[in-house]
Amino acid sequence: MKAKDALGAWGETLACDHLTELGCTIVDRNWRCEFGEIDIVARQGSTLIVCEVKTRSSLRHGDPVEAVSERKVRRLRRLALCWLDAHAIHAPHIRIDVIGILRRSDGQTSLRHLTGVE
Repeated sequence: MKAKDALGAWGETLACDHLTELGCTIVDRNWRCEFGEIDIVARQGSTLIVCEVKTRSSLRHGDPVEAVSERKVRRLRRLALCWLDAHAIHAPHIRIDVIGILRRSDGQTSLRHLTGVE
């Protein structure tokens, strides 16, 4: 596994742990279809959460959450509908979240969770 892939997998696991601590139930991870991939699908009550996780080892290319553009959010909304259709599930509320994780070379880690990204 490449270092970048390992960092991403580690970040997604950390994000799942964070969401679980907030009372969410993880429903799916790394779900793919012809339109793209959803990193994490979770539920919190009647709300389906589609979560994009960005993990970086430095700020050289900016804050991890800044990597999620409006275009990416639109794609995540489309993917959420595809996921619901593929699983024949109804969710009265859908929320797009972004979790940015920074893991510096000195081992320090920070997590930033944006909820309800538009």
